[in-house]
Amino acid sequence: MYKIFLLEDDYNFGQVLQSYLEINDYEVVLVTDGVHAFDEYKKNNFDICILDVMLPNVDGFTIAQKIKGIHPFIPLIFLTAKTLKSDILEGFKIGADDYITKPFDSEVLLYKIKAIIKRNIPNEIFDRNKLTYKIGEFIFNYEKRTLNIADHEQKLSPKETELLFLMCKSGDQVMSRKDALIKIWGDNNYFTTRSMDVYITKLRKYLKKDPHMKIENIHGAGFILHQTDSSDNNS
Repeated sequence: MYKIFLLEDDYNFGQVLQSYLEINDYEVVLVTDGVHAFDEYKKNNFDICILDVMLPNVDGFTIAQKIKGIHPFIPLIFLTAKTLKSDILEGFKIGADDYITKPFDSEVLLYKIKAIIKRNIPNEIFDRNKLTYKIGEFIFNYEKRTLNIADHEQKLSPKETELLFLMCKSGDQVMSRKDALIKIWGDNNYFTTRSMDVYITKLRKYLKKDPHMKIENIHGAGFILHQTDSSDNNS
């Protein structure tokens, strides 16, 4: 059962939508207050967020930016009565997967949710069964964003975490540079490429504490995280 974070300040409408989604086999957490929305979001692991834009005190765009700050890959659908092009573009710039204007057909929303989840889940972004990895002498905790070796703990930034996570998921296969840029930065251009290189350099610096761990650059393709032996460590 996939879990939905639903932020809607109209309590009656929110309850109706929550009931409809639950009838269709989704687990739904309804929050009606933008002030406490982010704190409520952090209490659970969600597969998709449906956020009303027009909220009192804290708007849906602000909440979405906070959510994307800790979970860059979480799918977002914005619900709004606003139809201005600038508002729609703002939603997509934040990383929205879809933008639905009120009033809308609940069945259409349901199919949009199914399509978005189907698009994201095969990438194993939301694999809850594997959040901790052993990388050589390191223990990498995706959820806590930490990289531990012996008694040293390195806190990772969200982008460092997502890059290392994708490399771990890739195993002995190449983590595609292009795919990583699209998934993490949302674009594949000169500036995002340079930004990725900075984070790769930082990760290499952290991993130096285990001389046998290496992030190898596969020219024109991407990166592989692997453990070397003493004979090829200097290659």
